[in-house]
Amino acid sequence: MPLIQDPTAVLVYLVSLIGLIYYVKEQNWAKKVFDIIPPVIWVYFLPMISTTLGITPEQSDLYGWVKTYLLPAALIMLLLSADVRAIAKLGPKAIGTMLAGTLGIVLGGVISIAIFGAWLPADAWQGMGALSGSWIGGSTNMVAIGTSIGVRDELFGVMIIVDTIVGYGWMGIVIFISAFQSRLDKWNRVTNSPVDSLTEHLATSDNKKPEPLTFPSLVFILVLGLGLGFVCLEVGKMLPDLGKVVTSFGWTVILVSLLGLGLSFTPVAKLEKQGASHVGNLFLYLLLATIGAKADLRAITEAPLFLAVGVVWISVHATILFSVGRLLKAPMFLIATSSQANIGGVVSAPIVASVYQKGMAPVGLLMGVLGNILGLYFGFLTAQLMEWVSRL
Repeated sequence: MPLIQDPTAVLVYLVSLIGLIYYVKEQNWAKKVFDIIPPVIWVYFLPMISTTLGITPEQSDLYGWVKTYLLPAALIMLLLSADVRAIAKLGPKAIGTMLAGTLGIVLGGVISIAIFGAWLPADAWQGMGALSGSWIGGSTNMVAIGTSIGVRDELFGVMIIVDTIVGYGWMGIVIFISAFQSRLDKWNRVTNSPVDSLTEHLATSDNKKPEPLTFPSLVFILVLGLGLGFVCLEVGKMLPDLGKVVTSFGWTVILVSLLGLGLSFTPVAKLEKQGASHVGNLFLYLLLATIGAKADLRAITEAPLFLAVGVVWISVHATILFSVGRLLKAPMFLIATSSQANIGGVVSAPIVASVYQKGMAPVGLLMGVLGNILGLYFGFLTAQLMEWVSRL
């Protein structure tokens, strides 16, 4: 019998584990470790190890409750900060390369499962569908899509390994290419760079300075997220399933994403200044921890083949992105930032943007936000296409 069985005790344990991870992350001696192995890995695998060691249970009422009620709330809170107006001002080259990167992920997933499908498990399309969400905007989309289409917990863990090893490996390559950006821009026949025209606007677009969190604001954040999430959950139950991808919970995810985007245009978006996304991230990581607690450590043996899948997948993405970038005469700065905005999202896209052009981190941030928005919808599309291909 597990050492901890009561759902409340499991909740306390998992929240404490997340807190410990972030406490250690802030220590100087641990920074290099977390640069190599990001928090999302620890949040998933430490609960998995806890269950393997008999500390937490494989099944608990808490796990289903967190999935059902906290994920919709998290998505609403996280999308409040989406500055769609600022994204629109990035210009056609920036948005064009971003969409090319997204197209590369969609087609790369379909081509990869067509090549490797015979050697992959029958439900590989579900895990790869979740991974497509991560590679179009970040881990938020991965959790949302994976939960919606019912990825088994062990396969989800394998996808996190692929996401980390292949995704961060590609980031290293993108950064390495920065040393040759002048030559590549000349080869791409770049005549006028949109970077200069973006500088003035983006210098003021990242002006959401944090404000002290007040008690009324915290209550409003929770009511907004949990209340509207619950309403979307009930509406989703009324809508028909569309195949194996857009289920009733899939509808819930789509509805809350649209609602969150809509609210980003209203005064409610000011709650982001007081930490709405932090509350959303806590809910999201708690869900990730519960997924890890249900998983079997032995499933990691499936990882090597999926790593090969990931390499082919990223190769297709890169080929399409570089080809479209050359067609648009886009500078390497935008091509590289677009790629990382897809693969890494808001966390690493600003880093790559800064490597290519100093002071242009806001471009990476805005493109990462665009990827976060696109990821849910194109992730569902990719999952559906891969499900069709897997049946051939």
